[in-house]
Amino acid sequence: MLIRFSHLCRHFSTSSQLQTLLTQTHLPKPQQKLTSISQDICNQILDVYPDAETLKKLHSKVITDQTLDLNPALVIKFMRAYGFWGELSNVRHLFDGSPEWNVVFYNVMIRSYVNHQCYSDAIMVYGMMSKNGVSPDHYTYPCLLKACSASEHLSLGLQIHGAVCKVGLDLNLFIGNGLVSMYGKCGCLVEARRVLDGMDMKDVVSWNSMVAGYAQNGKFDDALSVCREMEFVKMKPDGGTMASLLPAVTNTTSENVEFLKEMFERLAKRSLIPWNVMIAVYVNNSKPSEAVNLYSQMAASGMEPDAITIASILPACGDLSALTLGRQIHKYVERRRLRPNLSLENALLNMYAKCGCLREAREVFDSMKSRDVITWTSLIAAYGVNGQVISACSHSGLLEEGRQYYHMMTEEYKIAPRIEHYSCMVDLLGRTGRVDEAFTFIKQMMVEPNERVWGALLGACWVHSNMDAGLIAADHLFSIVPQQAGYYVLLSNIYAKAGQWKKVSSVRSIMKSKGIKKTPGISNVELKGKIYTFLAGDKSHPQSKQIYDELDILVGRMKDAGYVPETDSALHDVEEEEREHHLVVHSEKLAIVFAWLNTSPPIPIRITKNLRVCGDCHTAIKLISKIMEREIIVRDTNRLNGQFSYGYTTSSGKRSSMEDFYETRIDGVEGEIVGLFGAFDGMEVFELRNTDHKPDQSGIENAGGFVMWAGANVLHEISRDSKEEANEPFPTKVPLSGATSMSVCEVRTTHIKR
Repeated sequence: MLIRFSHLCRHFSTSSQLQTLLTQTHLPKPQQKLTSISQDICNQILDVYPDAETLKKLHSKVITDQTLDLNPALVIKFMRAYGFWGELSNVRHLFDGSPEWNVVFYNVMIRSYVNHQCYSDAIMVYGMMSKNGVSPDHYTYPCLLKACSASEHLSLGLQIHGAVCKVGLDLNLFIGNGLVSMYGKCGCLVEARRVLDGMDMKDVVSWNSMVAGYAQNGKFDDALSVCREMEFVKMKPDGGTMASLLPAVTNTTSENVEFLKEMFERLAKRSLIPWNVMIAVYVNNSKPSEAVNLYSQMAASGMEPDAITIASILPACGDLSALTLGRQIHKYVERRRLRPNLSLENALLNMYAKCGCLREAREVFDSMKSRDVITWTSLIAAYGVNGQVISACSHSGLLEEGRQYYHMMTEEYKIAPRIEHYSCMVDLLGRTGRVDEAFTFIKQMMVEPNERVWGALLGACWVHSNMDAGLIAADHLFSIVPQQAGYYVLLSNIYAKAGQWKKVSSVRSIMKSKGIKKTPGISNVELKGKIYTFLAGDKSHPQSKQIYDELDILVGRMKDAGYVPETDSALHDVEEEEREHHLVVHSEKLAIVFAWLNTSPPIPIRITKNLRVCGDCHTAIKLISKIMEREIIVRDTNRLNGQFSYGYTTSSGKRSSMEDFYETRIDGVEGEIVGLFGAFDGMEVFELRNTDHKPDQSGIENAGGFVMWAGANVLHEISRDSKEEANEPFPTKVPLSGATSMSVCEVRTTHIKR
């Protein structure tokens, strides 16, 4: 029997094997030696923290078996094991029932509470400790300081600091780290730094705690300064250092972003956390292309993204209109069952909203089990073209409708407007030429105007040539965001539009003296999952010659259609002909021509621009859409309401866009699938040939068209996987008579040549 017990104790890590041990029949009357071995087995089992169910059975065995002694050492092990599994009621029951309380009992109880975020309970146990005359030790204080940090209990933290100094524990590494973290979390950064400087011994956690303190309080430059100091003292940053920086990585300088990039690249080991932090740094600092590239590198390295990664990268997909990548990520989310997750789902919804995919945005919204204000705002943004209802009215120039909604919100429903609503109203008034009224509205606001409010006014002043209000708006913006180049450029453009070139030069000189550089305008377009970036006048692309040749032809056709370049949008102190040249090679025009050359209808052309789309490009793209007979969606990532969808009008006078493909259904027609065309709005698009030449319900005899299969699983035999990869034709005849009832396919009635 002793041999059998010895054999089992080497293999007790699984629940089933331990169950065998616990359900043995009672042994004969034990001798003292057997009792000590049984006690030893219990100790070894508890040392590996068995699962909660097994733990409870072992506990019951110990209580009922007279050969086993529930002594204080065994009670402490049970408390630790229960605490590991979050069984706090059992931990407390053992603690309260213990015949003697020493510092170890208190430490285990406090640690169990702290590890499961029950900070007030932990602090109460510390109070009992003092009343019962038990002195805390160097294990007690770090746990208590963690509770103080998490609950921002500064007064208790100060008491603990005084207590550890009295007993000489203030130089203990773990207590020092706890004090730095506690002071930082409570906003006492001077005290945190004083503790750090006074520590004889520091590890990477000490430095990370100081970095986190600065970052959590918005002191990003100070946080980075500590990181540089770490390098000076030969302390290598780790993933925890980067995670500590995360709360303050928004809208920092390019130099700071580059420093973080270098820190990331020097990490000896990269867990998922540094990848997530670096992606978030890029996204939060308007570098979506870099974020997408890094995400691709992460995937290539074999590191699997988690929900935090996905929630971080999806905004970049939206900013770039990288719909293909966004959909791939959505499939990954479903495959890995990462939903429900509110942050991730909000990011997914917002990505589809930014890409103009209303149907898919709504599907995500409808499938969510919980929603918050971000969810609802994102959905409204999807329907309002990147803004709330008032923003949608602003974008469409619907002044009275916007005013009505604002009045309903504030007067009828008594909803206090937030700064976003004020921004929308200023933008609405400004777009419709009521610049002075917009300025009066700002002066009557109940909250302090922010950058968005003054930025909307300044933009309106540029469009409508209102220099007086523009100077006031610019003055406020230079105080709020003194390093934002875009507002200096707008003021310069206001002067240039008025022909005041000396003042244009003056603004540029101010920018140069302050070290402010104009952000170059770039446009991004996604093709086959890859992001292509264009600058104004860019000739670095391999297809540049073809792009410029096609652009010359296109401009000629635009002029034949009545296009007159808006040369005041160029705003250069040069001759008229040179201004026209500047306008022709704007980055969005180059990106559109590139997409036109490399894609085919009916897939829309999606472009993102990092700066405001100029008036000339806005006019030109309308004509380009009509000439190309393509829908063009341009998203301006630097504005409140910056998404424009350009459709075209057919010969019948009907405006064409992606919605055309949802309007005509075939009934009673049999077609033949002759090829895979591509993907469109979440569906597979196949080329269709009508084989029986029957007219459809619209009376048109179909010579061909495109069919979109909404459910690939319905007709799997013609799916991309089974046919395209095998290089096989698509000879399958598809009966379309049940199309309407099955909701399987929809057909465009006019054949579009590729």
